[in-house]
Amino acid sequence: MHGESDYGLWGLVFINSAIFIFFAFSFVKPQSKTDWRSLGAFSAFIFALFTEMYGFPLTIYFLSGWLTELYPNTDFFAHENGHLLRTILGLEGDAHWSILHIISNVLIVAGFFILSSAWNVLHHAQKNHSLANTGWYARCRHPQYLAFIIIMFGFLLQWPTIPTLIMFPILTLVYIRLAKREEKAAIAEFGERYLAYKDNTPAWLPKLSSSNLQYGN
Repeated sequence: MHGESDYGLWGLVFINSAIFIFFAFSFVKPQSKTDWRSLGAFSAFIFALFTEMYGFPLTIYFLSGWLTELYPNTDFFAHENGHLLRTILGLEGDAHWSILHIISNVLIVAGFFILSSAWNVLHHAQKNHSLANTGWYARCRHPQYLAFIIIMFGFLLQWPTIPTLIMFPILTLVYIRLAKREEKAAIAEFGERYLAYKDNTPAWLPKLSSSNLQYGN
């Protein structure tokens, strides 16, 4: 396995994990237990991802028999070929310029943009003890959790692994449960104001256009 030297780069594992977790932390600025849970779940996904990307390629070891049978001339322990989805789909050329990688980067950047924009609205609302219903919160009710899901999906397109493929649906369910819990708290605090907002704003799929909603702030 002559390409194994492309892995075992634990410095890159920790550096890349720290960068993306710090970005998420700086955008979310967790305060409540719910905030910390959502950030913790995302951080676990990110660390698992970069562990396989640069540290130990567990998925490639696990699937090595099947992969070498289907692609006998491909060295999957070379880092370039760790982009498994690209190889399975038969895409050629530099993996970093493949359509999958480009879409992945767009989704990741978009996710962090939504995360940052949504936090600014939420933080302002929390300071004023008002209902967050402008900006991204006028488009959908849970933009921060949606952003985490978009970012994770973007990474999956770029570097799918068995652990992250298992974690993704589980973490998506975790975010859905956290969203439902937050909605109960919002209804208890804002009552009819939140119910009116809920009736006019989708939970997850953002509206293409939005207006500054006002429901009795």
